[in-house]
Amino acid sequence: MTHNVRFLPEVEDDVIRGYAWYEAKSSGLGEEYLRMFYSCVSEISKNPLLYPKVYSEFRRRLLR
Repeated sequence: MTHNVRFLPEVEDDVIRGYAWYEAKSSGLGEEYLRMFYSCVSEISKNPLLYPKVYSEFRRRLLR
């Protein structure tokens, strides 16, 4: 079973800025960043209870 993953509005801005920052460092690095981001989103949707609650019902998954 997969779950819907919702993000705070600020997340979209952070992802775009992260992509731009990594892409400025090296061509293709921004794409790798997005690949990792969407891979983590997929993991979260499949097993959201793996990740710790940080506030109320909000959970956190850090990119590595």
